[in-house]
Amino acid sequence: MHILTIGLSHHSAPIELREKLTFSEDQLKMATSHLRNMKSILEGVIVSTCNRMELYVVCDQLHTGEYYTKAFLENWFHIPKEEFQHYLYVKKNEQAVSHLFSVVAGLDSLIIGETQILGQVKTAFFTAREVEATGTIFHKLFQQAITFGKQVHHETEIGANAVSIGYAAVEKARQLFECLDDKKVVLLGAGKMAELTAKHFHSYQTKTVVLNRTFSRAKQIADRFQGVAYTWDKLSEILREADIVISSTSSSEYIVTYDQLKPILRNRKTPLFFIDIALPRDIDPTIAKLDQVFLYNLDDLEGIVDDNKSFREQEAKKVRTWIDKEVKKFYEWVQMLGVVPIIRALREKALSVQEEVMQRIERKLPELTEKERRVLRKQTKSIINQLLRDPIVRIKELATSPNQEELLELCKYIFALEELLDHRHATKDQQKVSSLSMMRKKMYSSKCGGANR
Repeated sequence: MHILTIGLSHHSAPIELREKLTFSEDQLKMATSHLRNMKSILEGVIVSTCNRMELYVVCDQLHTGEYYTKAFLENWFHIPKEEFQHYLYVKKNEQAVSHLFSVVAGLDSLIIGETQILGQVKTAFFTAREVEATGTIFHKLFQQAITFGKQVHHETEIGANAVSIGYAAVEKARQLFECLDDKKVVLLGAGKMAELTAKHFHSYQTKTVVLNRTFSRAKQIADRFQGVAYTWDKLSEILREADIVISSTSSSEYIVTYDQLKPILRNRKTPLFFIDIALPRDIDPTIAKLDQVFLYNLDDLEGIVDDNKSFREQEAKKVRTWIDKEVKKFYEWVQMLGVVPIIRALREKALSVQEEVMQRIERKLPELTEKERRVLRKQTKSIINQLLRDPIVRIKELATSPNQEELLELCKYIFALEELLDHRHATKDQQKVSSLSMMRKKMYSSKCGGANR
């Protein structure tokens, strides 16, 4: 069993490539199922955000796992892997586990300490679990990682005066204008990012306008921050009067294009600034060629200096030492997986012997009262527990032994557990085959029902 992380982020790839290799929310379930059913892949989780796309997989072999994970990306996006694989980072086993803990703690984010990524990883894990793409390993790893992420944000100051992409967008606007309180800011989209951006702008007393395809959601945000909401058909009219436009929709196509904007700019005497914080991008990059138009995207925000950077880095050092301990704890649990079936089989065999003895006693002494039977059961079980205590402790110690497999085989032989373990293994294999068959039937049914990417 091996763990792999294969992905790209704002650290490794330009926005032009990141927007091509991103999974929309409605694609995620089917994509995760496809990933899980690739050859060599045993478990899979897909994390896709505006700044990263990462595939976490459990595979039977590292080289085949890496090959088929990259093949999945190539097939899903219909992009030859030669066009993107040199932008990918590949992290294996301990390195992959450590990376996940860094991500949920906000250490790998565009702005250190941001909290949004923790919720995004949690959602990705729940989605994978819903389509049965996760198993024992990822159930443990992602639950541990999510708990760790919460601990980091509760017990450190890494998120003090927390900032976000929305905050960075406001800081960019402050760089462009000496004063914001007389500027008209238009927010395109009404998701979480737009809400955070509106909150930051509100502190500068800007005139905020919110446009969204769902008017009720736009109004909800506008009302909260003393702004005004409009329906999407008012876009052209609003753009004529805007000073700053912040776009963060989930659209797969440009919502502001060159041809759409050009006539709007006629007779305009003041510049118009667009800050596109969506991925895929909302704003057609060619609008930057128009006079009086200035366009910035996610990569442009990366250069903004975080006022708390030095302080956050100090907190990050503390968190990195915690990550080392978390990785060690996870792999101690992994090592225990080899001994758990033997311990369980040993207890099961011992308790079956105890049950057989009790049945013989009850047949030979039918006059025993119910109270006497309970006492006998309790005492015979106590003998079993006392006899097993030391052997179980020693078996657990074998989990960290360099020749673990050989010693565990010896334990199985000494206690004659081979038949019991083989039977249990065969039963588990039958359950896996049945579960996989059911999953494939669900996927086939979904495809036949017209689901598509």
